[in-house]
Amino acid sequence: MRPTAPHHPHLTSVLVIEDDDTIGRHLHTGLLGSGYASTWCRTGSAGLAEAERTRHDAVLLDLGLPDIDGMDVARQLRAEFPELLIVILTARSEEIDVIAGLDSGADDYLVKPFSLSVLLARLRAHLRRRPADVQGTPRPIRLGDLTVDTVSRRCTVGGNDVDLRPKEFDLLAALAERAGTVVSREDLMAQVWDANWFGPTKTLDVTMAALRRRLHEAAESSAPGRPRLPHITTLRGHGYRMEPPQG
Repeated sequence: MRPTAPHHPHLTSVLVIEDDDTIGRHLHTGLLGSGYASTWCRTGSAGLAEAERTRHDAVLLDLGLPDIDGMDVARQLRAEFPELLIVILTARSEEIDVIAGLDSGADDYLVKPFSLSVLLARLRAHLRRRPADVQGTPRPIRLGDLTVDTVSRRCTVGGNDVDLRPKEFDLLAALAERAGTVVSREDLMAQVWDANWFGPTKTLDVTMAALRRRLHEAAESSAPGRPRLPHITTLRGHGYRMEPPQG
């Protein structure tokens, strides 16, 4: 059985090749819940066949597969699909294994156990850096009278540009991309700053306060009438949720 989601041409498609039922199901449902199209295969041969059958933007690849070593799967995927994003997920943590995995053609390497939110943040970071002709040009995100264009890095309210600092824009984009869903503090820190950020999380609060202030000022200065903007809800101890405006 190959758990999958209905193909949607505008969703980023991720192929999961993982034989462990618990991990595979966790990744598959986590990707679906985060707005990705996901297909899960339990063997290397099934994963290679799926990659041949359907175009995918990224592959999450376990090394300890029952039929083919994951390193060989990575090499074959890289040879056949040069632009494919490949992230290796494995319990092998020795430095030589990491080097071998990257040399086999992988773009990134995460050692189990890992946080799903950090994995998703790393996945988004890699996909953002890929050329537009590889994954298609992302469309601007429109939420009421707020528009966030991640390609040109422009934010407008009612058609007027809002001057945001780089981290303020990244934070806004991270929330707008998943409007209506909760984004944890850990996920935001990993996506906007870095997965290995060791600074104070107070940085997030300060940047959030500045972002809210700039959006409020932009709304106040708009004319005629007050624009419809999404509301950023704080879930104390967990994270934030961007609420799309009604209507």
